This record gives sequence, structure tokens and C-alpha cells, in this order.
Amino acid sequence: MADPTGFLTTRERALPARRPVPVRIMDWKEVYEAQDVAELRQQAGRCMDCGIPFCHAGCPLGNLIPEWNDLAWRGDWRDAIERLHATNNFPEFTGRLCPAPCETACVLGINQPAVTIKQIEVTTIERAFAAGGVVPQPPERLSGKTVAVVGSGPAGLAAAQQLTRAGHTVAVYERADKPGGLLRYGIPEFKMEKSIVDRRIAQMEAEGTRFRNGVDVGGTVTGQQLRDRYDAVVLAIGATVPRDLPVPGRDVSGVLQAMDYLPPANRVALGERVENQVTATGKDVIVIGGGDTGADCIGTAHRQGARSVTSLEIMPQPGADRPANQPWPTYPMIYRVASAHEEGGDRLYAISTQEVLADDAGRLSGLRVSEVRMGERGFEPVEGSERLLPAQLVLLAMGFLGPEPDGVVAQLGVDLDGRGTILRDADYMTSVPGVFVAGDAGRGQSLIVWAIAEGRSAARGVDAYLMGSSQLPRPINPTDRPLAVG
Repeated sequence: MADPTGFLTTRERALPARRPVPVRIMDWKEVYEAQDVAELRQQAGRCMDCGIPFCHAGCPLGNLIPEWNDLAWRGDWRDAIERLHATNNFPEFTGRLCPAPCETACVLGINQPAVTIKQIEVTTIERAFAAGGVVPQPPERLSGKTVAVVGSGPAGLAAAQQLTRAGHTVAVYERADKPGGLLRYGIPEFKMEKSIVDRRIAQMEAEGTRFRNGVDVGGTVTGQQLRDRYDAVVLAIGATVPRDLPVPGRDVSGVLQAMDYLPPANRVALGERVENQVTATGKDVIVIGGGDTGADCIGTAHRQGARSVTSLEIMPQPGADRPANQPWPTYPMIYRVASAHEEGGDRLYAISTQEVLADDAGRLSGLRVSEVRMGERGFEPVEGSERLLPAQLVLLAMGFLGPEPDGVVAQLGVDLDGRGTILRDADYMTSVPGVFVAGDAGRGQSLIVWAIAEGRSAARGVDAYLMGSSQLPRPINPTDRPLAVG
């Protein structure tokens, strides 16, 4: 184990500092400063190497957390990255973007602040990249089998890398001009700089994975064409149908889905030109939805120079401590402050939008909202609580319903479940032989760590389908559902 007395002698949890708010909102760089390595190793020493490591249960990837915590504490970074890469293709992504359900399942977290697992993870992989320890791993021999992966988000990338290393010839199709999916154009630069994505794509290309960017599968290329050309197809197309706001005035100009706002902002932050971009500059901005996508909109609006930013959440404000019905080791619904919330703006809870308002010229002027409480039929307005909130830009960040049902999904004729997601069996194969699904398209909207886990699991299913058996890691149970994360 790590330091046998570490959890007794180092009782405080220490994380790297965030850059000062007035400084960081002036650029798009990541918000965290570097952490002293000696302090990080001391934090790793708090890991107790529990007889039953519940952090494993909290992590869909089954990361070998106590093992690489111990190696980090000892300063053995070379072995630490080997143990980390054994279960996670992209720890530089999860170490920045995952909400860390492993930490809320940490045994130390029962009566002390949990081990800083996520920070140890990202430090381990960054030191490995800096030392030249992340190198291409091309297969020793080719299988002669071909696989098309549709979508280059974390699920698609994980499936593609595993299948390439297994010896198959893999082509990843991405409708955007560069690979990465939402990692590139959905996640703002201040949460993960895109050079982080680029260096991993370069490794995959060196291993033999081929990327076909700017190709709309379902449009330019049909599902049947893929089936005719490849021995297997993996659908990693995400859950991209957004939940909408069914209220009067919804069609007023200035009400945008988050994914119509964030990608253009990210492109501009990367130095690209975007025609007719809608920005928050000088506007009163309202973000509807209190999750990670909402926080991304808030941080982006601050950097664009919004006059004010208000976040609306229909649920009541959670408390600072675990509620009684969410005991350890579950992921609790507690009040959290993301870096974007720290940068300013108001967060309003138990609020529902009743109407979108426009001025005499038809321009967005605000929202009519009311407080709500839970009643027998769901959320009910609180009488006398209506008020008007000024807004010239409203962003909808209320989650996603499932994959787009037309296009490649319809062309391939795969079956859907009652939620609109793609049905699959224990090997991640759909109702159409040779067509597999991984990530949000089959699971529903979930976490990046689940996407990578499913990509790895689907790769094993594909490999076994093509070769009769597989040496790739065993899949997780596709019927499992993620720990509740708000």
C-alpha cells in the first residue's frame, strides 16, 4: 500500500489552485495551475489500499486505483502509467472531465475528505507524456478484418484504439472537420485544451487507425455502404437529440440549444472564423439547466463578456452534505461549485420557465418564470411567485434524449428501446449482425468514463465476432446503469 499512516498524518485534501478569476476569464486556457509534485505524492499516500477498494465499484472502467496511487506515492511514475493505461485508454480526458464517482466511493471518504484520485490520475498521464512514455503501440500482425467506427467521441476513440491494437484495420468516420466529437467542439478550451486531444489522435494514427473527417455517415455515406465495405460497424454516434423547452415563445430568436452555442464558441477560441456566430457579449444571459453543459455555457458567456449570467435549475438546491437517501458509496447530489460558477453569475433553484418574452420588434427580451415545488403530479408552480428575468440570450442545457433516429440508424434498421436508444446484447451487438453500438447511443446520456468503458467493451465484442474469440479485456455489463450524477 501507499504510506501506511498517510491517512492519519495527512488528513487534509489538497488540490491545485485555480487561476485567479479576473485573469482566467480573459483567455481560454485551462483554469488549474500546476500542483507541487511532493504535495501530490503526499496526497497519494493517503490511499489506504482497502481490502475491498470501493473506488473500483465507483469507476466504470475498473481502474486499478490503489495500485497507481501507491506507485505515485513511491515516485514510480513509469509503472504508475502502465497500471493506469491497463484499464483506461485516455486518462488525460477522464482526469480533467470525469466527475470522479471513484472519489465519492473512496473508503477514506466515510469520515475524511476522499483521496484526490482524479488529480493523481491526470498528473500520472501528464508526466508520462512529458517523459516520452506514451508511444504508439501498433499491432504485431494484421487480422485482415476491417471495422468502421462511426463517431470520434470518447466511446468511438476507445473502440477504435482497442480494435487497431488487436490487429484490425479501423477507419473512424467523423462528420466534423476534425476528430474528437464533443471532446473537441463541445468541451470548452478552459476545461480541456484541444492540444490534449490532438496528441492522442496522433498516437492513434501512428498505430494505424485511419480517420475520415468531414464525412456525414447517413448522408454522404450510407449505412449500407459501410456494411458492404467493412466486416463490422461500431455506432458511437452519441445521444445528440437535445431536450427542448415546450413553452410559449420558444421560437423567439435568441433561444439556442447549448450545442448550437458551444461549438462555434470553441472554434473561435481555437482561432477559426465562424460566420453569424451568436455570442453573449454585452447581453443578459440565462442558462436553463444546472449540469456540466450548463456550466460550460456559463464559463463561455463570461469569457465572451456577458453583462450578466443567470443559471436556472428546476430541482431544489441540494445541501452541502450527503442526503440520508444517498449514503456512501453512491454518488451524492450535493451543492457543487464548478470553476464557471466561481467566475460569477446567479444560480437560481426550484425555478421553471413559463414563457419566453419578446419586445415589440420581436426580439428576445426575457423569461417569465415561477418557483416550483413537488406535488402529486410533479412540479407545480408556487402561487404568487412569478417574476420576469431580462435576457437577450437564452441557452438550453437540459440534457439529451438519445441518438438521432434517422440517418444511419434508420438506414441500418437497428432496433431501439423505449427510451429511443439503440438496443444491444451483452456483446454490444445490435439487432443487426455485425453492427455494434457503444457509448451514449446505446446507454443514454452518461459520463465520459462510461463512454470509454463501453468503447473498450464493444471492441471486445467486435473482436470476438470477427475472430471467434478475443484477448481484449472483458466487457462491463451493458445492463448496468451509472451512479446518479447531476
